[in-house]
Amino acid sequence: MDEGRRRVVIEGVSPEIDGGQFAIKRVVGESVVVEADIYTDGHDAVSCALRYRRDEQTEWTDVPMTLLGNDRWRASFPVMELGSYRYTLIGWVDHFLTWSRDLSKRIEAGQDVAIDLEIGARMVDAAASRASRGDAATLRRLAKSMRGRAGLDAALSPELGLLMERYGDRRFATDYRRELPIVVDPPKARFSTWYELFPRSASPDPTRHGTFADVRAMLPEIVGLGFDVLYLPPIHPIGERYRKGKNNTTEAGTDDPGSPWAIGGAHGGHKSIHPELGTLDDFRQLVDAARDVGIDIAMDIAFQVAPDHPWVEDHRAWFRERPDGTIQYAENPPKKYQDIYPFDFESEDWEPMWRELASVFTFWRHQGVRIFRVDNPHTKAFGFWDWCIDAVKRQYPDVILLSEAFTRPKVMYRLAKGGFTQSYTYFTWRNTAAELREYFTELTRPPVVDFFRPNLWPNTPDILPEALQLGGRPAFIARLVLAATLGASYGMYAPAFELMEAEPLAPGREEYLNSEKYEIRRWDWNRSDSLRPLIALVNRIRRDNPALQSDRSLRFHPVDNDQLLAYSKVTEDGSNAIITIVNVDPHHRQSGWLNLQLDEFGIAGDQPFQVHDLLGGGRFLWQGGHNYVELDPVAMPAHIFRLRHRMKTEQDFDYFV
Repeated sequence: MDEGRRRVVIEGVSPEIDGGQFAIKRVVGESVVVEADIYTDGHDAVSCALRYRRDEQTEWTDVPMTLLGNDRWRASFPVMELGSYRYTLIGWVDHFLTWSRDLSKRIEAGQDVAIDLEIGARMVDAAASRASRGDAATLRRLAKSMRGRAGLDAALSPELGLLMERYGDRRFATDYRRELPIVVDPPKARFSTWYELFPRSASPDPTRHGTFADVRAMLPEIVGLGFDVLYLPPIHPIGERYRKGKNNTTEAGTDDPGSPWAIGGAHGGHKSIHPELGTLDDFRQLVDAARDVGIDIAMDIAFQVAPDHPWVEDHRAWFRERPDGTIQYAENPPKKYQDIYPFDFESEDWEPMWRELASVFTFWRHQGVRIFRVDNPHTKAFGFWDWCIDAVKRQYPDVILLSEAFTRPKVMYRLAKGGFTQSYTYFTWRNTAAELREYFTELTRPPVVDFFRPNLWPNTPDILPEALQLGGRPAFIARLVLAATLGASYGMYAPAFELMEAEPLAPGREEYLNSEKYEIRRWDWNRSDSLRPLIALVNRIRRDNPALQSDRSLRFHPVDNDQLLAYSKVTEDGSNAIITIVNVDPHHRQSGWLNLQLDEFGIAGDQPFQVHDLLGGGRFLWQGGHNYVELDPVAMPAHIFRLRHRMKTEQDFDYFV
């Protein structure tokens, strides 16, 4: 039988993901704030503590919890190292605290407390037996005083309270039934800015295939645009058999390079490099050169193979065989992808397959790569990802993995719970103010915010959304501002976005005409109408304003026009506050009245304050929470306002902070 004298109840713990089955996520330097309902029967006082440790440690660090009200308690602790942590809670009936509280009431009522002082002194004696030598002597001295003329002074002394909190009787303490996991990631897991390009299109010479050296020459420009992650589609050899031609045709011409996602051929597979891009040493030089200027190279990991990948011949059991003896190629009926074979995650040879796939991550981590974008993880077994990500991150806790899973919500969330650091989202298809409010409220509130880190992409090589096809330049600008300010992490398929590529393969399709997935493109990087200057400005705003570097503070604000979306982000200490307003109608001027709850920004209702438009440069003096806004999409479809409080200095003149 369990110890029946444990009287404290601990429940309603937050954060806790699926009963502790999955870890919450934080980055180095963040705090973990934990709340719980903790109470006991009757009227005894309760004390409780939040306990935490690193996975490899055995000793807990205790943090006393603070009562918020209605039996709800809170405490927090910082996570300062990469890796895995655990936390739990402990609560106990605090007989000394109960005694002390009741003693004060008896004194106030003028009652005789001689017996009560003796009861308290005996509790102090017991605590002395649990204390260290120096504290034990102090406790015995205080107990003796409680039995003498200075009894009340000793009993009510702050010194006694602190010592009894440290050495209180926890014999019948209730331990929370679970140890809850935390994964602590690098800062770029929370805040990152991604630039995607195809290295084969990076050559300044239109007569030749691009190389890693060409990409290295582009690094100063990419840094100048404000990006800190350079994402490269697969850099491996491309299969020859069933190679796709331009615009995904089934017949490839002799000069067609094929899709980089059809991995593997005579030159190797997932641990090899396409020979026209360069050598492994060339790739390492690119990784090192990028890191020297503050950029991480993100590699694409696509667990699928071309028909001529070495694994097909060496490990045929890893793939599903059809009744006619051929291997099943990838399909999404009626679409057929004859140039790709998926893995069979029900293969009898699954264990060697899992180990080999996991080794792909560690191989490239050895080459200096710390960030991976994983293609279509939702078409692989959840159990594989749980095991693989845990194995990789135990060895390399600095690894960041982005899940490219445009699929059902529960599947996307399950992949994030299973260990993916960041995730693609439905942002690409959320266009109205109402859609964006609903979706991002979900993403930035518990429990989702504790395990799912969104990475917002207005376009990808696979997706040219209808909003960009039909909205012209204003739509591109609005989607840029939304992605960069709604999300702490965002990315773009860069050349197509900055040059506002908007022609679909066919009406009603979301694929690019002349897609770079199937051919080498020659981009006019310096075109006069490029969005590059605006992209650089938006990224500088993100870098200069810490409020935009986290998602947890996102709040939406009412506007009396459903074509205007208004929202804010504020740092925890309130020192930086950003209000963004976007006209989601790319064709018409829209205006309306914005309503702010000024107390959320630490501003009194009658206090004037300045807003500085970081996009347009204008400065406006507002007073009160009801203010007029107007946005012409042709001029600029968005405001990014930085709030500046109007205050008085000691010298009695106005200034803004």
